[in-house]
This record gives sequence, structure tokens and C-alpha cells, in this order.
Amino acid sequence: MLLLALLHIFFVSFTDKPLAEQPALSPRAIEQRAKWKIDTDHLDYPVYAPYLDSLRHAGVEICHTSRWMNGATCRMSTDQAAQVEQWSFIASVEQTREDDVRSTMYNVRRTMYDVPSTIYHLRCTMDDGARTDEQLDLLNLTALHQAGFEGQGILMAICDGGFTNANTLPCFRQELELGHFDFTDDADPFYGAEGTHGLACLSTISALTDSYHGAATRAQYYLMRSEEMHSESPKEMDNLIAALEKADSLGVNIFSVSLGYFYFDNPDWNLSHDMLDGSTTRLSIATTIAARKGMLVCVAAGNEAQSDWHKICVPADADSILSIGAVTATGEMSTFSSYGPSADGRVKPEVCAQGVQTALIAHDGTVFQSNGTSFAAPTIAGLAASLWSALPNENAMQIRQRIIDSSDRALTPDYQQFGYGIPDAWKAYTLYAEQTPSIELNEIKARKIVRNGQILILQGEQLFTPTGQRVQ
Repeated sequence: MLLLALLHIFFVSFTDKPLAEQPALSPRAIEQRAKWKIDTDHLDYPVYAPYLDSLRHAGVEICHTSRWMNGATCRMSTDQAAQVEQWSFIASVEQTREDDVRSTMYNVRRTMYDVPSTIYHLRCTMDDGARTDEQLDLLNLTALHQAGFEGQGILMAICDGGFTNANTLPCFRQELELGHFDFTDDADPFYGAEGTHGLACLSTISALTDSYHGAATRAQYYLMRSEEMHSESPKEMDNLIAALEKADSLGVNIFSVSLGYFYFDNPDWNLSHDMLDGSTTRLSIATTIAARKGMLVCVAAGNEAQSDWHKICVPADADSILSIGAVTATGEMSTFSSYGPSADGRVKPEVCAQGVQTALIAHDGTVFQSNGTSFAAPTIAGLAASLWSALPNENAMQIRQRIIDSSDRALTPDYQQFGYGIPDAWKAYTLYAEQTPSIELNEIKARKIVRNGQILILQGEQLFTPTGQRVQ
């Protein structure tokens, strides 16, 4: 009788990384790095190819690699893993998914506790007149749109568990989607029936109809799938790292993800609150790296306020990103938005947007409402894209800081749920104009005007930029 070895998923870490001839960056990514004066370093080079060849020659299947973590996600037996761990260039071998326990335990836990890593949300009944106006107006984003800034020139990535019908629904202009990438081994098609959550997140950014207006309807984007629907394991965190690295290699400006992790099918892998410091889990470390490579990463804080976890989820604990909580249309805190701060005392979440009865697009193109920080996060990502299109010479950290400084609790942040509060998109755009001494010349009263979609300061008959430079 033939006995087949059971294959599991492992993350294999290498001891070193001899550098290849070229970094794993597209021409756009290289151009972006030059623009923002971000140096290329060892993290930009791919994993050493001969190490990967050795794994393949040993019969190991490589799912994907990580140049930032210097390792590879692999499928192999426990006997193979024990053998590989003895090799001289292997630092560690860590199991990240058990492929023999995908059903019973997982399904029971998910049903009982409602803690899938796709941030849990509730479907609500939608009034006929309800549209996107209130969620945009809460952020004063309509004013920025009316000035002509809706994400043009900005490249985004939206990462989730699939995107049902996003390639066919007319509310998504297909010329804006530049491609899609799947980092899972799910059998369900990328645009198949299990991707309704990702579709809803995408709609808050890009959907456009006579009665629905996303937050950045002129931004181009890639779609990425990292969430696996039939298991909950650390492998999904490594999938998300692969998505972040791919986005970086493509020169993506803004990465939006409404996924969060803390409990897994195997409780031995569960995270703890002291790990929420941005520097413990691979995923949070990678998310911080993405920010320092020039991306603005927007992450849903989580919906665990009333669960035993209570806190933000990974990777919302990462540094230099925007983690986003959920409020109502009138700015009141939701009952479910996860609590901060991070384990090392940083303000979390950073900002909030509407995540209660958020208007969304369903798989059939109709508008409905649902709840979750899942929908607050891409709304802020869309705000960031529209703001960045208005200020194309600023970098990701400057855009992030404008969003924080424009928020209604910027001076007195709440370390529990609100963070710095609710951003004001127009204020973020015009924020530093009042601080410019040069516009007070000759004691002539100055005022703001918009010309060709650009904020200018008119003082007498002379025009200045918001930073005080004279316009010829």
C-alpha cells in the first residue's frame, strides 16, 4: 500500500542574502524612490536564488518568497522540514499552517466567536435615499473632490480575500485596474463568490455611479488576495507580507488592507497583547518596512471592542502607518471598534472614519450598508489618495502627517479608540497656509483662492503658494 506524506506549510528563514545584480523593483518603483530620496538597500534585493534551487531540488514546493524577511513560504512534509533545518544556510523553519486540520476545529471556532481575520461586519437595511454623501462629508472630502482632486496620478493596492465581480461591474472602470495578484492557494476564483468583502472595501475607494461616489475615483489600483477563506493561520500573515512586497516593487503609493490577526485554528499560534508593539510579528515589521519604503499603509483597526481580545489586531500595531477606527455618520464611536494603544504606548488607532452603516456596492451592483472598521480604512485610504493628488510633491509621511494634523483630536489624542480623531480633507490640504509669514507682507490682508485646482494665497494683487513662494 502506498502511503503519502502529509504536506504542511512552513516559513523557511535564510542565514544571509548574497545580493543579486538588480533590486526587485520596477522602473516606477525606482523612480518613486529617487523622487522621495529613499536609498536602495539589501531589503530591495530578492532572496538568493541558489537557496531556493536547493529547496526545489529537495522536493519542496515554494509558495512565495520574502526579500524583507529573507525567507520563503514552502509546502513540505515534517520529515522534509527536519532535513531542511539542518542545512548550513537555514536560520529557522517555522510551521505556519497545518493542512490536516482545516475543517472541524476552524469552523466551530469561527461560528462561535465570529473572529475571521477579514474584519467581521454586519449587513444592514439601507434607506432608499442613503448614499455616500454622509461618509464623504464627515471627512470634508467632497470639497477636495470639487476642487478636482480625486486620486489622479496615485497608484493604490487593495488587499483582501478576493473581489467578487470587480472585473465586470460597470461601477468599476476597468481602465483603472492595472492587474491582480493572488498569494493564496484558495481554489475559489479571484473574482469569485467568496470575495464580497474585498469588493465592498474597493467600492468605498473607486466605485462611481449616479448615486454612489467613492473616495478616490480617479486613482489607479492593483487588487491583491492574501486572505484564505478555509483556514485561519499564520501563513495568511506571510501572504500579506508577499502582497506588501509586491506593491512596493510596483511603485504603489497607498496600500489599503482590511484584515487583522490575533487568533488561529491552532491555539498554540495565537498572538498576545504584548506582541502588539509593531516589532514582534513578521507582518507588523514588514508593514513598517513598507511605510519606510515610501508607501502609505492604511489598516483596519479591528472590531474586537466587545470580544475577549478587545484590542487592535496585527498589523494595525505597525509604526508609521495609519490604523483606522470606525465611527458613526455623526462622529460617535462605534460599539465594536478595537481599542489601543499599541503595546509600546503609541496612539492607536491613528484616525477614524465612518464604519457604521457605511454605503457599499454589493456583488450585483446594488448599494447596501454595512458595519466595520473594514470600510473605514479604505475610505481613509481614498482620502489620502485624493489629498496626495492635490499635493504630488509631498511624500507618504507628509501626507500621513497632514491627515493626522487635520483631525479633530490632533492636539489631545485619545489613546483608546478615537486616536487623533476624524480627519478633515480640506483642512489637510490647506493646513499650513496660515503658518506662512511671507503672506503677511505690507500688512495687506491675505485670502485663499483656488485657481486651476490649486490653493493659492492672494495678497493685494500678488499670488503666493501656501508655502509662501511668489507665483510669477
